[in-house]
Amino acid sequence: MKVMHLLPSLASGGVEQVVLELCQGLTEQGIENIVVSAGGAMVPAIEEAGAKHHLRPIGKKSLFTLLQIGKLAKLIKTEKPDILHLHSRVPAWVGFLAAKRLPKNQRPRIVTSFHGFHSVNFYSGIMARGERVIAVSQCMKEHILENYPRTKENDITVIPNSVDTEQNFPEYRPSAEWLEKWYTDYPELKNKFTICLPGRITRIKGGLHLPPIIKALKEQGIPAHAVIVGETKKGKEALREEIAQAFAEAGLSADVTWTGHRRDLRDVLCVCDVTVSLTLQPESFGKTTLEALALGRPVAGYEHGGVGEQLDIFLPAGKVPTGNTDAMAALLSQWYHQRPTPKLPVAAPFRREDMIQSHIALYKELCQ
Repeated sequence: MKVMHLLPSLASGGVEQVVLELCQGLTEQGIENIVVSAGGAMVPAIEEAGAKHHLRPIGKKSLFTLLQIGKLAKLIKTEKPDILHLHSRVPAWVGFLAAKRLPKNQRPRIVTSFHGFHSVNFYSGIMARGERVIAVSQCMKEHILENYPRTKENDITVIPNSVDTEQNFPEYRPSAEWLEKWYTDYPELKNKFTICLPGRITRIKGGLHLPPIIKALKEQGIPAHAVIVGETKKGKEALREEIAQAFAEAGLSADVTWTGHRRDLRDVLCVCDVTVSLTLQPESFGKTTLEALALGRPVAGYEHGGVGEQLDIFLPAGKVPTGNTDAMAALLSQWYHQRPTPKLPVAAPFRREDMIQSHIALYKELCQ
């Protein structure tokens, strides 16, 4: 079997990580993987996973991207994939239109993955038009059924994203060398109650909710300190400045640390006291929160979306009414005095091997 994955780029992020994990797991099962994207820092990892990468600008929202349809059709004809797996909207349009250019007996079977709560419109509807549609959480399946009624429920499969339990487990601890460098780079974090907000700097991540939360904790005498872990993508610099200004206006400029993108996120999640999810819109899944929970670290999050589903399983006490910074601060105040430990179910959900096998089963069903 051969699978071709289409996504905008291989910079960093949840979708890119899922594609990398699929390439690793599918390759181990003898399935050939081809990845088509505009490239990025994760290309070497994709190739190390045994996948072939083709550089194509198929993710930009531009009429010029339509010029890639013919080129992609030729690539599909050459590579002859059995499955065309579409992971994002613009590449999905390019992939669908490219496949239509081929004779019916030469077209791959098409799978789409809903990785996020996109705006509901015709453009986003392409993600509901796969022969099989993967929802990464139960709430995502409900979103598809509610907003894209032409998609049959039997054609939707819930396959949650995964966590590598061999890498993320409660007994894991960063090395002494790593800790020494961490506190050398960020000495302001010593002896602080560190609140980690992981993820790219985007408005829906809720970074502007951090200043009032930190302020409320400090007013109680708690040495709270925000640790914002994630890259500021081009075009989002103004948002970062807005968040920094909010900390400054609250008198908290010394109480926030910006680390930028980190390749050692596991260690960062492990060393911080609490990871928070402040997304103003429901997240389809929430990979970093799952990793923190698997590491045995407490997570407090707004109660909607995939993060809410994770907390239902691992740490129900971590659910906070969406947007309520006072309630979030009150919960974190409790946890400062007595930090909870997530409950790890005996039949562990979200295992990587289960995610891989579920994809293989779906691919095989289509091919047969």
